[in-house]
Formats: sequence, C-alpha cells, structure tokens
Amino acid sequence: MVMDILHSQFSAVRLLDGGGTRRRSYSSRRFNVRANLPFPQHNAKYYKELQAAVDVVQRACHLCVHVKSSLFSTDGKVLEKNDQTPVTVADFGVQALISLELNKLFPSIPLVAEEDSAFLRSRNLADTVLNAVTATVSSTCKPLTQDDVLKGIDRGGKDAYVFGSKPATYWVLDPIDGTRGFLKASKALYVVGLALVVEGEIVVGVMGCPNWEDDLSKKPSNEIEEGWDALYGSGTVMIAHIGCGTWMKRLSSAANSRDVWTRCSVDRSDIVHKARFCIPDSQTWESLPLSSLFNATGNADNVGNNQILLLEACCGSLCKYLMVASGRASIFILRAKEKTIIKAWDHAVGMICIHEAGGKVTDWKGCEIDLAADQVSRRIIFPSGGVLVTNGNLHNQILQIISHTSRV
Repeated sequence: MVMDILHSQFSAVRLLDGGGTRRRSYSSRRFNVRANLPFPQHNAKYYKELQAAVDVVQRACHLCVHVKSSLFSTDGKVLEKNDQTPVTVADFGVQALISLELNKLFPSIPLVAEEDSAFLRSRNLADTVLNAVTATVSSTCKPLTQDDVLKGIDRGGKDAYVFGSKPATYWVLDPIDGTRGFLKASKALYVVGLALVVEGEIVVGVMGCPNWEDDLSKKPSNEIEEGWDALYGSGTVMIAHIGCGTWMKRLSSAANSRDVWTRCSVDRSDIVHKARFCIPDSQTWESLPLSSLFNATGNADNVGNNQILLLEACCGSLCKYLMVASGRASIFILRAKEKTIIKAWDHAVGMICIHEAGGKVTDWKGCEIDLAADQVSRRIIFPSGGVLVTNGNLHNQILQIISHTSRV
C-alpha cells in the first residue's frame, strides 16, 4: 500500500504554472530546479543550491505526508531501531530522495545525514521498506535498483566521508526531525531540515514542516495546488540564505510564484518573564537554570511576575528553531546531557534561520556553535553547557542568569 501511495504521488502531481494548473510527471523531467526565491540571484552566492534545496525538501514533505497517511491504517509500517528510537519508511525515503537528487546536481558536495542502511540490511526489510523507497526515487529519475537506494542512503551515513582537518563544503540533512511527532496522529510538528555548510559557515538552510499552522498559510484558492488542502493541511517551508534573510511560504504554494514568500523576524521581547519559551520534550523546566528564578506555566492568559510562558511543541529541536525564527517563540533553551551526543543535523539549518531572522544562537557560555569541531565526520557539535536560541534582545540576560546560577 505504501509503495502504491508513493508511486502515485511522485509519478503525477498537479503544479501551479503561470496562470493555472496543469499535470506534470516527475518521471518526465530531470529534476529541473524551478523554485523562485524572494530575493534576486545576484544578491545570493548560493542561489542555485538554495533553489535545489527548496525543491527537494518540498517533495520530501509530500513523501512524509503520504507515508504517514498509511501508517495509521496499515499494520507493520512503523519500524524501530535498536536504540528504541522510532524510525519509519519516511526517514529512509526522504534521505534516499534528497541524497540521490543532490548528488545528481552537486556530485562534488558530500552529505552528512542521520540514517544509514545497516538497519534495513540487518532486518531484511526489502519487501516492507526498500520497495517503497525504490518506487519513490525511481519515479523522479531513471529506474533505480534497491542497491542504488541503499547507496543513496549510505551517502550520508556515518562511514561515508572522512573530512580531515581542512574546511569542507557539505550538506547536513535531518530527514525527519521529531520522528516521535511524525508517528503521532495529532498535529505534532516534525521537520525535514537541510543546510549547506561552506568552510565551517552555514550559508543555506531549508526547513519543511507539513503540520505547521499559521495565518501565513492562508492563501487565495487560485494559488493552491489542486487537491492539496484535503490531504496536506497547511504546512510551511522556511528558507535562509546568508545575507538575504529568513523567509516562509505555504508548503503547498507554487514554487515558481514570487509573491508567496513572507519575510521572517524574531519577536522583540526584552523582558524575560514576558518572553515565550520552548524546551526539549525530553527535559523539564526544573532541570534548567532559569527555574531558580521563574516557574513555568502553559496558561498564556495568566502569567505572573515570577512565571514564564512555556509553549508546547512536539517533537525535536528544529521545530523550536522554526518557532523562534518566525516570532512564535522568544527563546529555545537546551541543556547538554552528559551521556547524550548532540548531532549537527538537529541544529545546523535552524541556526542560519535564526541568525538571518535577527536572532542569536550560542552555547551557554555565549560562544558560537562550532560545526568544524568534529574534524572527522562533521556529525557532532560540542556546546558548552547547552544550546541557547533567542531573539537577540534577551540573549545576554539569559546568559547572565545561567552564569549566576552555575556559581551558586
């Protein structure tokens, strides 16, 4: 069933082109980059890379929604890795799709990503997973074998590249950040996140969030792809290019329409107890330094002077970055746990979206996050104390509270 859904989705999709809709087959085109961006090409050094990233992330989001629609009506489509982290057909499908297509356009740029095919190979899951992935990718280019798809997944796997000590240019991908949210039948936010890093600096970022709901997504019906609303809901794509700002548009908006992009800015809160906070789902407010000064409440209508408003946002880190960059939240704070490794793909794309929206990201000592600290594979980051994401106005105040409480 999953294979049939994915095949039908990617073999024929209605796209807005010019003044009306028409049917195009993905199998009849060679991944022609067609996304128009909200700023001129001469202002953006990595314009073509961002175009490609927008296009492939949008298609990856389509894949996610179709797979998810089958997960709750068909048995056996939810898998589980050895570390008990949920992983689905969509994780592998998104990584294969994005890896193969970016490799076709930018073969010299390696990929750092979350999944590898060892789990699929060890469980002999060709019938339940690999056929669906193969069907998805095959309809976007020449027919592929299962081995092609496995190699596509492993192009971003843990043993794919050794970068050495010299600066590298590479993509960073989280196929689905917030997989636990993806597995819920609710509107929990999950994100497909893709970033481009050049010599240690993040220069391009794209986040696709199929479940995002906001007034931004309310567009006239003639700008909506036919059939989208009934299946997909709202959803959003957030992009950032170094020096060009952060922008959002409805996920279902036509990629070649310039007027659907909206410029993003962080909120302007400058009083800590009036700010809106979000924290990791795996951590409690009481485990964070600010809890010594403020209690947390989820009631926005009744926040006292010794309280802060704590927003719910399941699951993963990237949806919190999206919330701060769009102005929905003011602060995202994460404590680095002793036995937990912090991965680059959980933060890289969010960092550029925050910076270009006017916010700030550092560790708990106020130092920038160093993506090049892991010289071997560029997969791990090492923030001191944790990660602090703010609107900029509140950053130093929060750092001072953290510093003060750590000395007490």
